[in-house]
Amino acid sequence: MRYTKDVRARFVTAEEAAALVPDGASLLIEASGGGVVEPDLLIAALGARYARSAEPSGISALSCSGVGNRAGSGIDHLAHPGLLRRMVAGHWAMSPKLATMAQDGEFEAYNLPQGVLAQLLRETAAGRPGLLTRTGLGTFCDPRVDGGRLNARTTEQLVRPLEVDGEEFLFYRSPRFDVGFIRATTADEKGNLTLEQEAAKLGVLAAATAVRNCGGVVIAQVKRVAQAGTLKAKDVVVPAHLVDYVVVHADQQQTSTTAYEPAFAGEVRVPLAMAEPLDLTERAVVARRAAAMIPRGAVVNLGVGMADGVAAVVAEQGRLEEVTMTVEQGLIGGVPARGVIFGVAWNPEAVIEHAAQFDFYDGGGLDVTCLGFAEIDPEGNVNSSLVDGRVFGAGGFINISQAAKRVVFCGTLTAGGLRTEIAEGRLTVTREGRMRKFVPAVHQTTFSARRARERGQEVFYVTERAVFELTADGVALREIAPGHTVEEIVAQMGFTPLVPAPPVPMADHLFRAVPGPVEAT
Repeated sequence: MRYTKDVRARFVTAEEAAALVPDGASLLIEASGGGVVEPDLLIAALGARYARSAEPSGISALSCSGVGNRAGSGIDHLAHPGLLRRMVAGHWAMSPKLATMAQDGEFEAYNLPQGVLAQLLRETAAGRPGLLTRTGLGTFCDPRVDGGRLNARTTEQLVRPLEVDGEEFLFYRSPRFDVGFIRATTADEKGNLTLEQEAAKLGVLAAATAVRNCGGVVIAQVKRVAQAGTLKAKDVVVPAHLVDYVVVHADQQQTSTTAYEPAFAGEVRVPLAMAEPLDLTERAVVARRAAAMIPRGAVVNLGVGMADGVAAVVAEQGRLEEVTMTVEQGLIGGVPARGVIFGVAWNPEAVIEHAAQFDFYDGGGLDVTCLGFAEIDPEGNVNSSLVDGRVFGAGGFINISQAAKRVVFCGTLTAGGLRTEIAEGRLTVTREGRMRKFVPAVHQTTFSARRARERGQEVFYVTERAVFELTADGVALREIAPGHTVEEIVAQMGFTPLVPAPPVPMADHLFRAVPGPVEAT
């Protein structure tokens, strides 16, 4: 037997670490958007190396989630022509430069479900050929649609349909890796890693194991170094035998907006009653109506965008102890953060690996999810991944929307310059949005209404002026905001919804500064 690894990890600079990535390498970057557990110095060093020397070229990279801050960080450091041959990502909106290059066909590009990619790391780690799952059936990730391929240059299929005992599944092939970039808070002198200041665990252990068992090189970025033997064994997330190199980044931030927030790491709990409520805008109206669809005792997932305001409403209503909020990055309990650092939570009760969170979701454990939308068609299909013609990506949307018992899509009736005023229990549109969001046909299917009907899911579409429901025959109008009419609503839609019964008024208190009593349904 040949010994293949040093007893201790080697400590190197970021530049030395970047030099370990050869031409044509397969690179795993384990991180999430907003700087969460992001090995930012390693990614930046790799981009800088290519800018100087045009090396390494033609690499294939994979990230389970979006990586960046929408302003040039994260995998946008890799947005150099020739650096990438292929990129597989769960989400693209956090790296707009790279997303544009993908859309323009400058390299092979895929968007696969975040949960699938997270779970695939375990398949690679264990030497299994791939993942068999229902996730993605009927969506743009289904190989009979697009197979998650984002441009004409991308021809290889990474997923195929497979029937088992008469039931249809998708089979996603396990990737192989030459190099892995991961991050932790502390490394000891041997290379054992702990994540005590991180806002999530993600799949750092699975990533390191996958790369190691592929015969690859694992490079960890950390904030500080501890003496060997001083880290508590149960605190170690990645053991030293999985780590080849360590890069110390003393200025490592917890997220892209926080140097270190103890309440994100579970070190302290802050009084959430002090959190500011949402301003009374159309966003608050949608969030309030969606929150009313969360029953007591529910396990809930909230999506990014319009839907992330639901957590603020639930906190404002004093209902946090009645429900369990979750985020796909592995956070359980507390209040999910909003904006670019979506994926962390204030006062989490538990932090688990994101693959384990997706196991719970995929298995049917999720009671309610509130998610954003870009387009809805007459059948009830939803597009949230191709926004205004730009590659946005699905993230965890496909896993979550396919598995939750009740799905509440949240958004405005129109978009692009919509302005409203809310006073005395009425919403007035002062400027209509330029773009209709209810359209004759979605540009990309991120949620399949047909599959939802087959699964018996409850599906609602909540806007500031109307509430719709998915029925056996399509999208039906159920509620209208006070002062508005069916004709006014339909005039701003690209199709005529079903109106099987006179719509009831949306509750008056949704449109008042002090909301009325909670009426969860």
